[in-house]
Amino acid sequence: MIVQRVVLNSRPGKNGNPVAENFRIEEVNLPDNINEGQVQVRTLYLSVDPYMRCKMNEDTGTDYIAPWQLSQVADGGGIGVVEESKHTNLTKGDFVTSFYWPWQTRAILDGNSLEKVDPLLVDGHLSYFLGAIGMPGLTSLIGIQEKGHIIAGSNQTMVVSGAAGACGSLAGQMNQNSHIVLCGQISQYNKDVPYPPPLPPAVVAIQKDRNITRERFLVLNYKDKFEPGILQLSQWFKEGKLKIKETVINGLENMGAAFQSMMTGGNIGKQIVCISEISL
Repeated sequence: MIVQRVVLNSRPGKNGNPVAENFRIEEVNLPDNINEGQVQVRTLYLSVDPYMRCKMNEDTGTDYIAPWQLSQVADGGGIGVVEESKHTNLTKGDFVTSFYWPWQTRAILDGNSLEKVDPLLVDGHLSYFLGAIGMPGLTSLIGIQEKGHIIAGSNQTMVVSGAAGACGSLAGQMNQNSHIVLCGQISQYNKDVPYPPPLPPAVVAIQKDRNITRERFLVLNYKDKFEPGILQLSQWFKEGKLKIKETVINGLENMGAAFQSMMTGGNIGKQIVCISEISL
């Protein structure tokens, strides 16, 4: 079977701005047969996210994100439907997701790397599993719960510096807090600086003078809270308490354009690329 995939065509450089031409679409053969434990999937939706900018460098600067390799398929958050299965827990027609989904129209994956999802949790809006009812939603929810220093009934003010993106558009709906919680700084990702970036001396002086705390948050450190978090987010969505925004571009050939747009503020809410559709 001939499938399309998107590979990393070139690197923008640590201090460069990524462009659509950093990616290339090509056709490859997918094996006709799958092995025990594998599934063949059709890709429905793919995610482009700010953290992927680090994957475009030879060195991501972290130990939990691996770099993309030149002329190799890119990957990230994705959701699809099982077309064939030789995995004991997955059957044809199941909807599955992964944080390492290849940017391909179809793929053969290890069934153990996939998580089965229930369309009822998102009222059939499967792309929400890549956004508000997925990792960005969990980042917003758990970040506020664990690092927000929330005091019920207090008169606190919350400022979200990136409130139009996938996480920020949700975090402002969660609750109120006061001190600084660091979780991504997209404006710094095209610069060769450490994370979190050092503060100017004048800002450090203000921080110390006013006793302002500044704390980093990484959602991957709270995997035990993912399952209850997804159920909570789903409940709020169904009750109309959580307003979900998406920016959707169609077609695998537009992955590079979607990534470039997301990195320059072209999206409101979660940036999604629709690869194929399915009727529920």
